Amino acid sequence: MDGQPRERLWRAIATAAEVPGRRDSWAQTVCLACVETLEHVDAAILALRNGARSEEVLGASDHWAAKLAELQYTVGEGPGVEAFGSGSPVLVPDLSVEQVRWPGFADAALVVGAAAVFAFPLRYGAIRFGTLELVRRRPGGLTSAERRDAALAAELSTAALLRQTREAEQAGHDFAPRPVASFQDVSVATGMLAGQLQITLDDAFARLRAHAFGRNRSVLDVARDVLERRISLDELAE
Repeated sequence: MDGQPRERLWRAIATAAEVPGRRDSWAQTVCLACVETLEHVDAAILALRNGARSEEVLGASDHWAAKLAELQYTVGEGPGVEAFGSGSPVLVPDLSVEQVRWPGFADAALVVGAAAVFAFPLRYGAIRFGTLELVRRRPGGLTSAERRDAALAAELSTAALLRQTREAEQAGHDFAPRPVASFQDVSVATGMLAGQLQITLDDAFARLRAHAFGRNRSVLDVARDVLERRISLDELAE
């Protein structure tokens, strides 16, 4: 990427983070700026993560990107999950050779048209906040310049999150951005199932996830069915 597109990317991210009242939409601007300025990148996702069960998608460049984020959350594996866990970028130029590494995610992502994914952790020192993920519809890697720019986009996003969190604390309230996709219903359904079956939250979440995966559904849809009593907790007891 030459200097002009790179400057446009940085300016878009920095400017969006500066605008008051944009705690919920600046992440969308980050994702759109990545797609518009990074050649061959077709989608971008910005997600807050806090372990396997806790995730919110702050930004997604389009509906397809949001669905890919939901897919990764459902199967519990993939580049974003690994990048967050390791704290290092996970660059996958061809998902078709990663079925052994991520048997659930790779196959499902290929079916919906994702061919390459590049995940960069949002981190400050040893503290990890989430991931910025870039997706391609065709196999192929990022150039060295694109990798540098993507890493810088992740750094700028981290800085924006830290500043917004600090400003919220100074104002005396929690930092609570409005995500484009929230998995809060999964947390509620997990708690219900754990209480009913007297099992741990991790075990309850694993049952929700297995039920969803076995029926080719998202864990969010299954959780909502549980909350609306369309699926009984007894059905998930086995």
